[in-house]
Amino acid sequence: MGITNILIALVPVIAWGSIGLVSGRLGGSAAQQTLGMTMGAVVFGIIAWFIYRPTLDAKVWIAGILSGLFWVVGQGGQFTSMKALGVSKTIPISTGMQLAGNALAGVLLFREWTTGRQYTLGTLAVIALIIGAALTSRVDKRNATKTDRHENTGAGARALTYSTLGYVAYTIVIKSFEKWGNVGDVTNFTHAVVLPQSIGMFLGAIVFVIMIGARKEMWQLPSWKNIITGLFWGTGNLFMFLATIKVGLAVAYSMAQMGIIISTFGSIWLLGERKTHWEMVNIIIGSVLIIVGGIMLGTM
Repeated sequence: MGITNILIALVPVIAWGSIGLVSGRLGGSAAQQTLGMTMGAVVFGIIAWFIYRPTLDAKVWIAGILSGLFWVVGQGGQFTSMKALGVSKTIPISTGMQLAGNALAGVLLFREWTTGRQYTLGTLAVIALIIGAALTSRVDKRNATKTDRHENTGAGARALTYSTLGYVAYTIVIKSFEKWGNVGDVTNFTHAVVLPQSIGMFLGAIVFVIMIGARKEMWQLPSWKNIITGLFWGTGNLFMFLATIKVGLAVAYSMAQMGIIISTFGSIWLLGERKTHWEMVNIIIGSVLIIVGGIMLGTM
């Protein structure tokens, strides 16, 4: 895969990897961060439309809104799982399940891997990414708080299941329209779908916020501040879809998850999160595995 394609695939790594750091600095509840992020995505979608002026036909609107609604299912399920299991357990499991789901979709649905070498390297790379993601978020049980013992495993597992289905479907919808939807110029379609997708996200986020009983805090200052978070997300989202055209869904989405390195080390250095020596060893080993997995995907 050429250097230009690698650079395109690396933009989501930086943009998505920075989301946790940006939202952490801006503050706000989970509902406010979700709503603000979707508002920022709409702003990004409008800007992208003015820059590229793509055609917004019926297929673009259907694909975009469906994809945006699926994203909200994924995000809402992740927040629900965080409440049931905690952040440290939810993020690595969620990341691993998303990687496995998108890799399987890329291989089985879209036939992106065709040679024995691709299957071998791709499988090893995804395994390395999953293990690396798990290691970076391991918690030293000797330092665990009493609240860590009060987990709702059943609710967490259910939330992770529908969260993964939502996140995987959000990418599959776009890729399916590109491959089988007779959309004409695929790059034009990718530029065009960003705005309808963000509108679907915004509408879904409003429903999500109302469902969790956070209506009173919807339009407070933190929601507006988190529009910046949405601009980061929108940048990563656009380039991730552009990368799927160049290198396929399995590779593009897997590489995008390398951003966990930025979010992990950034939270330690910039947000002041404390880690024990044991946790730092796991983070370093996990980060090395994530980098190795990304390089293996790049060499495909």
